[in-house]
Amino acid sequence: MEASISGSSSPTHPKWRKVVYGGMQPGFGDNHTDESFLEEMIMNANVVKRDLLKVVLDAVSISQYLCIVSLVVLVWTYTLTNTLTEKYLLLLNVSLLGSGFFILLLTADMIPFNLLLNYLLKNTFFITALYMLSPIYHTLTRSISSNSIWALTASLLILHLFLHNYSGSTVKAPGALDNPTLTSNISLNASIVASLLISSRLPSRLHVFAIVLFSLQVFLFAPLVTCCVKKRSFKLHICFSLQLLVLTLIFTYQLHKLLFILLLGIFVFVNLVCPYWLIRIQEFKFEINGPWDEAKLCFNITE
Repeated sequence: MEASISGSSSPTHPKWRKVVYGGMQPGFGDNHTDESFLEEMIMNANVVKRDLLKVVLDAVSISQYLCIVSLVVLVWTYTLTNTLTEKYLLLLNVSLLGSGFFILLLTADMIPFNLLLNYLLKNTFFITALYMLSPIYHTLTRSISSNSIWALTASLLILHLFLHNYSGSTVKAPGALDNPTLTSNISLNASIVASLLISSRLPSRLHVFAIVLFSLQVFLFAPLVTCCVKKRSFKLHICFSLQLLVLTLIFTYQLHKLLFILLLGIFVFVNLVCPYWLIRIQEFKFEINGPWDEAKLCFNITE
């Protein structure tokens, strides 16, 4: 009888409940959980399942820009060996500038006439200033040995490729809202310095003007043109990239067979090995989400 009375009068044990903010619950430790704690646990909720073909097609943009930089290096090499004269370089510059504006007119959506005129005026002033400064660039690194110039140029090109924005353009496209990032600006500056270093080893001032103008046209406007082509038509982007790839391999094979094998291996690694590697490592991705996760902002805090 006394046992039943004492059992009925004893206080009931409180039930544990999940508390977001607050102190310890009476009768439970601060790290106590029960079976209901893991009911809302979700595993790999935000893990993106990638398709191999899509990743391979996305890697084409990287190979495309590698082809562009390789063609620039080939033009530098042929110019240093006097295979390309200044007249052919000037003709190449004119054709590149005209074809670039023509592609922009075809691919960009409704470019205003004022914006196009502004581009033409800026290019005219830029080319004039570059021609006036070419004597300075010609004698800029006269006191530096050629071996140091080659090593520094190669390092700057590697830095340019490593920091380049492969998803966009350093030059602001018509209608673009995002400004170029710091890394893309550093990449562009590295390519310009590399062009100036190469131009200081050319025989004449006209050579310097032609090669610097060619390099700046490619490094500044080629990403903009390729970005507009990709936005206009992805099939056209793939066709253009394949043509660049074939052209680059042909010229590289004519220059040196060992460089051809090295460049071909890089293209295979970028377009086939790296996408397959990315797909395989996705199997080892492990992400846990639940009610204990920290809150995430759903808006831009800088706005």
